[in-house]
Amino acid sequence: MNKLIKSILIILTLSMCFIQSVYAQELIKDELADSLKTRQLSKPPVNDKYDYKDTKKIRIELSVIADINSEKDIYEGQTIVFRVLNDVWYKGRCLAKKGELVYAKVETIISSGMNGIPASIIFGDFKFNNIEKNQLIDTYETYGQDRSLWVYPLKWALTILPPTGSLTNFIKGGHAKLKTNDVVEIYVCPNW
Repeated sequence: MNKLIKSILIILTLSMCFIQSVYAQELIKDELADSLKTRQLSKPPVNDKYDYKDTKKIRIELSVIADINSEKDIYEGQTIVFRVLNDVWYKGRCLAKKGELVYAKVETIISSGMNGIPASIIFGDFKFNNIEKNQLIDTYETYGQDRSLWVYPLKWALTILPPTGSLTNFIKGGHAKLKTNDVVEIYVCPNW
């Protein structure tokens, strides 16, 4: 009798699983895939003609045109405007003129963390008028104050008093800032 009940229960369980999987396939729709079918997508640029053995880099100095006081003032994907600080020339060709506006995107924002870990903002996708995208080494990262250098020794010093070492977990790192007088360095490799 027990074998008969077990076999009936197994058959019922397997049939219910099969029926649920059939209905689940009908109910689930991938909205992202459906939206991509109707959208025209462009292929990313491919750099076929390159010589990455050439290590010639030219520095371009930029400054942001408006202060960023915290990583909370901006959002990922936002366009930030920079200004070129000095003329940049290479073999008689002006790569960037002083005062020229350069647009970049905020690629990643990392909030400050516990134990003094600082916040970070990564800028990328810089767009210059006379420089091709594949010639740029175009990411810049700004950090907040790193307080972990004194938080961790303090934490270990306070571990002899049981709860006090754990209280240092709540010390957060500094905010990432970028002022108009800060110099942002981007590099261009003209022979790539």
